[in-house]
Amino acid sequence: MFQDKYRYMKQILKYITLAFVTVSLLASCHERYVTYSDAEYVMFADTLATYPVQQDVEWFSIPVVSTVTRDYDRTFGVEVIDKGNNAIENHHFRLQSNTIIIKAGENRADVMVHGCYDNLDATDSLGFQLRLVMNDNLEMPLYGRDTKAVLMKSCPFDINNFTGYCMLTSMFLYQYSITGRYQRLIYTEKHPTEENTIICRNWLNDGYDVTMRFITDDPMKPFVTMDEGQVASDEGSFFGQTHGDDKIQVKASPYYDSIYYPCGNYLYIWTEMYVENLGVPVGTVGHFYNIMEWVSDEEAERLKKEEGM
Repeated sequence: MFQDKYRYMKQILKYITLAFVTVSLLASCHERYVTYSDAEYVMFADTLATYPVQQDVEWFSIPVVSTVTRDYDRTFGVEVIDKGNNAIENHHFRLQSNTIIIKAGENRADVMVHGCYDNLDATDSLGFQLRLVMNDNLEMPLYGRDTKAVLMKSCPFDINNFTGYCMLTSMFLYQYSITGRYQRLIYTEKHPTEENTIICRNWLNDGYDVTMRFITDDPMKPFVTMDEGQVASDEGSFFGQTHGDDKIQVKASPYYDSIYYPCGNYLYIWTEMYVENLGVPVGTVGHFYNIMEWVSDEEAERLKKEEGM
């Protein structure tokens, strides 16, 4: 199974390109402002959104908004639409109520949903659709009255799950390794003084350690980053010559998000490799995609014996 997984990673690496896509959003000099005056519309705040399902959080909210406030309570129904659902009601999720009330003087109410943490797998991509039950004249044209909610299992972060033996698959190694190998079995340790930080021993090259820091503030943004100025290797080991001070430096790429998966004990990190000479930039080597997946001690020993890692 492990070998099949890395055959799949090999295919990923063959087809990943490092092209940068610049998207320009052109705004008109004459801005148009939409006003509703007294028109009353009621809708879900988002037509599609992802919600974390956490072990210690019983409910999450899906907001419903109105374009106006009223001096009386407004009650609306909420129904689950079967079409297009792969999440099962009362197994993967359940609604607290099929009714919401927008209170007098307010323009928002929340559909409260319980995600069934124990019934979700880390790799699941499950969603369900909701529809507001209301008069047709309250439906905003072109926006509709439906929303789709996608459930994402969000496991508690435990840094110990990101320590020990780890299989590194690197686009930098794929492009520059003189041996032709783009995978390394490395070892990671919890940093003794820096919170939520690991030390990656011999990350891209023997004798060169780097650190990575996990951002744990928001379960919907499980980012991992690397501080700049870290040395990943000497230049000669990969380039055969020196272009600067014989140090290939590394930091997190500013162009792509790098994500860790606490439920699966693996991460994807985009790195920028660059060269300096006495602190003066010489050039950027490129931006490279890396996959890191932690394995058991038994699997590590097998990889050493059978794969020569």
